[in-house]
Amino acid sequence: MKAHEDWMRLALELARAATGQTSPNPMVGAVVVKNGKMVGAGAHLKAGTPHAEVHAIDMAGHEAEGSTIYVTLEPCNHIGRTPPCTEKIIASGIRRVVIGTVDPDEKVRGRGIARLRDAGIEVIEGVLAEECQRLNEAYFFHRRTGRPFVTLKTAMTLDGKIATVTGDSRWITGEASREHVHLMRHQHDAILVGIQTVLFDDPKLTARLIPGGNHPVRVILDSRLQTPLDAAITEVSEAPTWIFTTEERDRERERRLRDKGVRIVSTGTASRVDLEKVLEVLGKEGILSLLIEGGGTVNAAFLQQGLVQKVIAFIAPRLLGGKDSPTPVEGENPHRMQSSLSLKDVRVTQFDQDICVTGYLDA
Repeated sequence: MKAHEDWMRLALELARAATGQTSPNPMVGAVVVKNGKMVGAGAHLKAGTPHAEVHAIDMAGHEAEGSTIYVTLEPCNHIGRTPPCTEKIIASGIRRVVIGTVDPDEKVRGRGIARLRDAGIEVIEGVLAEECQRLNEAYFFHRRTGRPFVTLKTAMTLDGKIATVTGDSRWITGEASREHVHLMRHQHDAILVGIQTVLFDDPKLTARLIPGGNHPVRVILDSRLQTPLDAAITEVSEAPTWIFTTEERDRERERRLRDKGVRIVSTGTASRVDLEKVLEVLGKEGILSLLIEGGGTVNAAFLQQGLVQKVIAFIAPRLLGGKDSPTPVEGENPHRMQSSLSLKDVRVTQFDQDICVTGYLDA
C-alpha cells in the first residue's frame, strides 16, 4: 500500500500544479508505472483539453501495456468535450487502475470504475482519498450542493483591526501576503465584496500576477445600486462584473451600468441582497469557488447564515488600536463565548513577518 500512496502523491503534485486553470473541471493528475518505474505522467491543464490519463498514457506509449495507472479522480466514462478516459485506458492495455477518489459528478459517479472492471481491469479505490478530495474541495462541494465553495479571506492587525476609523487600510499586511492574495484570486472563479468596499477603496479585484493570471468574476453586493459609473470594477474588458441588488435599485444607473457591460441581478424585494440567492445564481452559472474579500458587515452576514466553508486570515505584527476601528467580523453583539464559531483542520503558515491562519468551519 505504501507504494500505491507514494505514486498517488506524485499524481497529486502533478494535479496541484494546475490550480486555478481547470475550472469548471477538477484538477486531476495521473502516473503510469511499469516494473516499479514511471513511464508516463500527466495532468489536466484546462477544460476542453485532454484529461490527465490521456497525457500519461500517450507519454507511456507501448509501455502502457501491462502497467498500472494512478489517477487522483475516477476516470470519466462519458462523452463530453473530450472522449471517455475509460476507453483510452482499456485500449492501452493497462492492467490495473489505482484511483484516489470517486468522481461525485452524476455523469461519472462509479460508472468509470464499473466500465473498467467490466473490461477485466483491476481497480483499487480510495488511495489517499481524503487528500484527493481536499485538492478539489470546491468541485466536490459544488457537485453536492449546487453552490460555490465559499472562502472568507481577511487581513488584520494583531489587535484585530482591518482599517483605521477613516477607512484607511493600505497596507495592513506585507508584500508577500498581498502577492499570495493575488494568487488566491487566480485560483478562484469569483471574488465578492460589498458596496462599501467599492466606495472606499475603488478596487479592481483582478489577479495581478507576473507574468499574468486568471481574473475572477467580480461580484458586488449593492442593494440600492450605488456603484459609481466610473468605478474600476465597471471596466469589464479584463474581467466580468456582476452586481447583485434588489428591487430598490436605481433604475437609471442600472441602464447605464448595463450599457457598460456590467451584469445586474436582482434578488427580490427585500431591502438587502439575498445571499442564498446570490450563491444559487453563481452555482448555476458554473462558479465552483467564491473568495470573499469584504468588510466586517459582509463577512458577518455570510458567517451568521452559515454560508462560509473556509477561512483564511492574514495577521500582521502591528497594533492599531481605536475602539471605532473596524474589525473583520461585525454584526450583532454576541452575549456568550459559546456563540463563537470554531475552525478545524487549522494550518498556520508565514509570509515574511505576517502569519496566515487557514481553517474550515463545521458543515
